[in-house]
Formats: sequence, structure tokens, C-alpha cells
Amino acid sequence: MLRDDRLPASKGPAMIRPILLAALVLPAAAGAQETGNRIVFQLGGGAASVPGYFGSPETEIVPDLAFSFAYARLGGFEFGDPDPYARASGLGFGASFRVVPERTARDYPELAGLDDLEQAVELGGQVSYAGPGFEAFAALRYGVTGHEALVGEVGLDAVLRPQEDLELTLGPRVVYGSDDYADYYFGISAAEAAASGVDAFAAGAGIVSAGIAFGMEYRLAPAWSLYGTARYDQLQGDAADSPITFDDEQVSVSLGITRTFDLRF
Repeated sequence: MLRDDRLPASKGPAMIRPILLAALVLPAAAGAQETGNRIVFQLGGGAASVPGYFGSPETEIVPDLAFSFAYARLGGFEFGDPDPYARASGLGFGASFRVVPERTARDYPELAGLDDLEQAVELGGQVSYAGPGFEAFAALRYGVTGHEALVGEVGLDAVLRPQEDLELTLGPRVVYGSDDYADYYFGISAAEAAASGVDAFAAGAGIVSAGIAFGMEYRLAPAWSLYGTARYDQLQGDAADSPITFDDEQVSVSLGITRTFDLRF
């Protein structure tokens, strides 16, 4: 099931959409009709228009990478569904992953005097529940590089399939950031204030943004799909009040193609 959980992120070599690495169902013994190991996943990419950084008034066109895990049969146990287009149902667990590229004053002169921010790689988990025509999810990730803080997200999608090879999703998103997360992207230290002329600002934990996301996936051929996403987020609280938030309305759009890989060994 297509879902774009990405937040607006800063300029970098590529945008990687947050992904559900394993939509995990309870392990079950592999069916007697099939033997051997098998892994099914989707990999693809395209282009995205995203804000230059959190709070940026500018947009950038960057590469967009997409990956989703569908199924594995390993050591006599099965996880997921071998059909990557299968309708999700019930409770699911998995992993969540996101990359937020670096932010530098070299790319954005209005940030001169502020510390450059390293690329953040976020890893975490996700729980979801899907029923007829809807899917809800909650994800929590930690920045193993970059901000080294917690960020969470919840969402609820209406799921529409007007035809067998087309899926549309639409629903709200709310993002929460810890103290360290908010301070990393929106805070201004005394040293930075002295170097930049921007007022010092202490950003605390709370809701970072609230918005709505749209997703589309169209199956072009048995192994190929076209995907598109559009997302609107409005920064909230300290994220919106930060002196380096020049636009609290953030819009991102992406378009790309994925291919399904079915590996048997």
C-alpha cells in the first residue's frame, strides 16, 4: 500500500521517502507447495519538489528514491504478502526509515552565521491498522546521525481503489519532535545569534507540523508502477515561531516509477 510519510527536508543528493521496511504479519510456516527462500520488494525513484529546508521559502528539485518491502520466506517462515499490491488488513508492525539531507549556509545565504547541520539518518518502528477503505499508522524514529533525537508521526488515510490497478490515499499527518529535535532544526544558540545577527531562540518539544498527504500508485505492468505524492504541512508551535522559519507552509510533490523484484534462492 502506498503511503508517503515524508516531511519536507533540506537540499541534498537525493530524497529518500520514509518507508515501511517490513509490513509484518505474524510468522507462519511456509506453504508446502513452495520451497526455498524468497524475497519480494519494490525499488524505484523519480524527482521531487521539496522545501530547501524546514521553514524555507524556496523549493528544490531533487532525486526521489522509493523502497518498500513486501514479502520474505526465510528458513521455513513467511512474513508479509508476496503480492506487493495486496490490500492491507488488520494490525501490522514494521520498521520506519528516513533521511534528511544536510543544511548549509553555503546553499542558503540567509542562514549565514548559523551552524551547518549534518545529514540525519532516522531509524525506528511503526505500527499500523488497516480496515475496509482506511489505514492508520504511528511511527517513532531516532536520528542515529545528525539530530540524534526522537521524532514521531501519526496519520490516517482514506484508501480508494477506483479500479484494480489504481490506488489513491488521502489523509492527515501530525509530526512531533523532542527537545533535541526541535532545537537542532529551529533553535538559535547565543553563539549563532552573535555570528548571524539573528535573535537567539530556544525551541522545545511539541508538535512540529500538521498537514495532509495525498498518494497515488498506478500499476503500469505486472512488475512496474507509477507513483505520485503531494503533501502540505503547516509548521506549528516553536517550529513556526523560529526566526529561521521564513515560511510556515511547506509543500512537497514527487513523481516516480517503481519496479517489483522477486528473488528466489
